[in-house]
Amino acid sequence: MACIDFVFKVSGLTMLFIVGTTSLPTTVPKVFDVQRYGAKGDGKTDNTNAFTNTWEDACTWNGPSKMYIPNGRFYLGAVSFAGPCTAGSISFVIDGTLLAPPNNNDIKKETWINFRYIEYLTVSGSGTLDGQGQMSWSLNDCRKNEFCPKLAINMGFDFVKKSRLEGITSLNSKAGHFNFFSVDHFNITGVNIKAPGDSPNTDGIKIALSSNIRISNTNISTGDDCIAMLSGNNNFDIYNVTCGPGHGISIGSLGKNKDEKNVNGLTVRDTVFIGTTDGIRIKTWESSVSTILVLSYSHLVSNFVYENLQMIDVGTPINIDQKYCPYPPCKNMGDSHIQIQNVTLKNIWGTSKNKVAVKFQCSKSFPCKDVKLIDINLKHNGVDGPAITLCENIKGSATGKMVPSHCMN
Repeated sequence: MACIDFVFKVSGLTMLFIVGTTSLPTTVPKVFDVQRYGAKGDGKTDNTNAFTNTWEDACTWNGPSKMYIPNGRFYLGAVSFAGPCTAGSISFVIDGTLLAPPNNNDIKKETWINFRYIEYLTVSGSGTLDGQGQMSWSLNDCRKNEFCPKLAINMGFDFVKKSRLEGITSLNSKAGHFNFFSVDHFNITGVNIKAPGDSPNTDGIKIALSSNIRISNTNISTGDDCIAMLSGNNNFDIYNVTCGPGHGISIGSLGKNKDEKNVNGLTVRDTVFIGTTDGIRIKTWESSVSTILVLSYSHLVSNFVYENLQMIDVGTPINIDQKYCPYPPCKNMGDSHIQIQNVTLKNIWGTSKNKVAVKFQCSKSFPCKDVKLIDINLKHNGVDGPAITLCENIKGSATGKMVPSHCMN
């Protein structure tokens, strides 16, 4: 695998981000075709065993290897592709369509296709992951049913390092499309994610406890967050992404659990939001009274840069919400204990559906600080008048063109 170096800046600090390594051999990989293991691309044969057996041989091959899924429609039950592999580098190439069971009960796992404990993995191709989620979306009634079923994610990566995902399409997932947990040095590029805007909880890319992630040249149309970054993420570079429909690019929600980790070092740049409910969003829960009594410290969300972003008919283009409450009413709640600091928002323009185009609803106990606004131009053309900014408990500065007018202290 080639070495890819790129440098980006967050809050004046230059961070080196390296994906891959120059030490891997350039030997042509041995191809393991799933059809040679009995897989049938007829759209109805269960190919789970054939795929598992193919992976076992590809992973244990003493040299670079490639597991190949050719053109065809391959029905596949829940499957886990685990390492570590002896191959050094391993490719998983999808040129056909993988079909998930339409009935979520037939998957019986949280993730339909899962990669675990692998280094130097490349998942690529011109193919499609079809989650066939239409039957399951009506089951997502968690707002009123605490016993709602846990729907399957299309593809997950756990404890995967120095790897990449590129080119493939994820379609109609039952829940999220791609989930990343404890991943390091991972490159996501050229991916297409598609689900209807009203499909519930179909996050495009969800990431937790991960570092050194690059997401680029990707189109995300879904029913929830285009990209959701949770606790413990560090050093992200996101650029040339088209988001919409969906809920925007979000940090959080954070602050619901006491053992959460800091989120540090994020750049979102050169990205377009089309018809999303939010553009860029940081959402943290208010703390319960019982939690406040035992917490005297805060977790940090820091060193963020949002730059060169276009908003087209976006609900709230800029939204820091530290009173997050998705299922109101939220009772006995106090101030959020998440400290948001050192955030730069530069050259953000377009149109807002809501009159409040810029919302800073920060914590009274831990106010947002060192927030910089530079050249903001967001317009609202509704009958209720021009766009406005809402500020609560925020300290920062504003320079350049400022539409709507800022309310920084």
